[in-house]
Order: sequence, then C-alpha cells, then structure tokens
Amino acid sequence: MSSREVVVLSVGGVRFVTRASTLQQFPESRLARMVSDDDREFKLVNGEFFVDRDGALFSYIMDFLRTLQVSLPTDFSDYQRLQREAEFYGLYSLANLLSQEHLLKPRLEILEVRFSLQKMQAFFRIFGSCSTTIEALAEQITVFTGQQSGQGWNSPFPSQKPLVPLPLERPSHHDMVFLCGTEYSAGDQFVARYVSIKPDKRKLINGTNVLGLLLDTLLKDGFRLISTRTVPSEEKTECYTFERMKRAAGLAIMVNQTPGSSGVAQARRSQVQKGK
Repeated sequence: MSSREVVVLSVGGVRFVTRASTLQQFPESRLARMVSDDDREFKLVNGEFFVDRDGALFSYIMDFLRTLQVSLPTDFSDYQRLQREAEFYGLYSLANLLSQEHLLKPRLEILEVRFSLQKMQAFFRIFGSCSTTIEALAEQITVFTGQQSGQGWNSPFPSQKPLVPLPLERPSHHDMVFLCGTEYSAGDQFVARYVSIKPDKRKLINGTNVLGLLLDTLLKDGFRLISTRTVPSEEKTECYTFERMKRAAGLAIMVNQTPGSSGVAQARRSQVQKGK
C-alpha cells in the first residue's frame, strides 16, 4: 500500500480521494501509519479505507494536510470536536493550534458612517474598529476637485476643466473624512468636489447620492446595517452603524515542517488578505 499514489478513504460515509504523500505529511500520525499498513484499526474494504469517524469534520483535517494551514469558516463553532478528531488521527500539531481558540474565532467588526448636509456641501466621516478595512475603503474612495462657473449643488455633469484628485483626510488609522458638493470661490466661480467609489465609475457631487452609493458598497462588502440615528451633539448629522463577522488575523496559521521531523511542527500566524 505504501507504494500507491492515490488513497481513497470513507470517513463516516463521506468519500475522500487524496495522495498518499498528503496523508504522510506527519510521519508519526495514524494516517501516515495507515498508508503504510501499520495501523490495523483502519480497515481496507474494496480498495477503500473505512474510518468510523465524523466525515464532515474530516474535510477540515484534509484541508489542513493539503495546505498546512488552519482556515475555518466564520460560522464554525466545533473547535473542541475538531480538536478531538485531530488527536484521534495523531495530528497533535493541529490539535495544539485548535486549542488556541481565541486566535481562530472570528470577531465582530463595527463600522460607523456619519453624514451631514451644510448648505451646498455634504460631509462624511467613517469610523471603523478594523484599521485594515478603513485602509481598503480609502483605496476605493477618491475625491476630485475642480473650478466651475455658475453651477450649483445639483449639477449632473462635471466641469469641462480637468478634475484633480484630492487625498482623503485621515485623522487616525481608524477613520477618514471627506466632503462633496460646491462652495463659493470668487465672482461666479465655484469649487466643486466629486466623489467616486470603486468599482462604480461615476463621479457624484450630490451628497445624498454619494451616501446611497457608500451604503450600498458596504452592504455588498458583507456589512449589515444595525442602526440609524441622529447625533444630538452635531447639528443635522445622521449616523449609520454597520457590523460584520470578520476573520481574525491569526485564523490562517502556517505550519512549517523541516525534512525528517517527527511531526512536531512550528506554528506561526499569517495575515488573512483584506480579512473579509
């Protein structure tokens, strides 16, 4: 059996097909011994190894063996059961990582949008509990400015003059500030600010339209609107509060194994890209 490249397992009625080398990632594990016919508890029936264990949880174990990372869904909750399965298979490195449940559990992310109208301008301030989300949102939002003549708040078309992108104001890593609309400059000249939010290609000057696009962008990004209110201390300021479950930075954990090791792996935390 040790010379076969492909191994078929039936775990609790769920069929898995994998390489023998995948099951041998940790030489002292029971799965590695099974491939070498050194563990008699695993019965070979019609060319398939029958394993009387939980097949749904075994899918996460197979993912770990294939990627050498622990990566679980945001709604996963069976940490203790999966740890018990890892111990049964002799995958003690995986079991040790699962015991660090606080690193693996997703966390609740809060984001707040404040919006106010003042004459012909709209002011936006976005607060976020996760700085990486604010950084990503700052890359999506661009404010363009330009001079225009005799045009007001509801002008549907940008000035013919070239528009210049402006950097967003970032009071801290957890918030950003920007505005749109027009303000009087000199004579009949107005300074206009347009807002674009990727992937939408429009440049919007009307604050209500920008707010609608911003809220729609957050909803599409997995956020859920949980409350709206008026901020008493700030005149005519509306506050929209969102939440979403987000994977912690330590959810994906890489396990490094040196050649000839006995299956005792060194673990390190790796960052999840843009943590959705």
